[in-house]
Amino acid sequence: MSYLTKKLSKLSQKETYIHFGKTLKYSLYVIFHPADGMWDLIHAKRGSYSAANFIVLLTLLTHIWKLHFTSFLFNNVNWEKVNIFMEIATILLPLSIFCICNWACTTLFDGKGHLGDVYKGTAYALTPYPLIQIPLIIVSLFITRDEGTFYSVFDSISLLWCAMLIFMAMMMIHQYGFAKTLLFTVITIFGMLVFIFIMLLFFSMISQGVAYFVSLGREIMFRLN
Repeated sequence: MSYLTKKLSKLSQKETYIHFGKTLKYSLYVIFHPADGMWDLIHAKRGSYSAANFIVLLTLLTHIWKLHFTSFLFNNVNWEKVNIFMEIATILLPLSIFCICNWACTTLFDGKGHLGDVYKGTAYALTPYPLIQIPLIIVSLFITRDEGTFYSVFDSISLLWCAMLIFMAMMMIHQYGFAKTLLFTVITIFGMLVFIFIMLLFFSMISQGVAYFVSLGREIMFRLN
């Protein structure tokens, strides 16, 4: 019985790895066939959260590698002063806020996608970033400043490609037309700004409240002594 359980467990793990590999490989189809790819990603269940999480993790690592290993000619960063957690937050926070705001806005206006669908589509849309940036990091070590146009062009392509894929993802996920998707992209960006403002206001009030009670406690201790 124990042998059979172990055998089934190994088969289950193997199937999990195979499924992960297929859904991760599908990201390569998505970036070259964004309309069909994003539609099947969500509606035909050809994507997975494990692959989406892996792409986001690879994007974060690529961003850190870019800061650390890119030639100083194209990325003049003092690595000793880089806060890795802040750099990770500069990607994870906008990603999280975008997914929440996009879902919150579109769900009020016949948007078909769930929050998980928005996250999955956005994560898959980040695929071009590591695919282009990792070779660029290597190339930057062998080219001169005069050849920097090559670096700048492909650096911009990686960002614009991701933006285009995110736009297509939202169009396919919510089943909107081009104009409506563009409208709700603007609304989502505005919603992100409002969300950030509210969160900053909230944490400011919390910090002021904590500071007040700390000073009050000190005053009481002072008078007792």
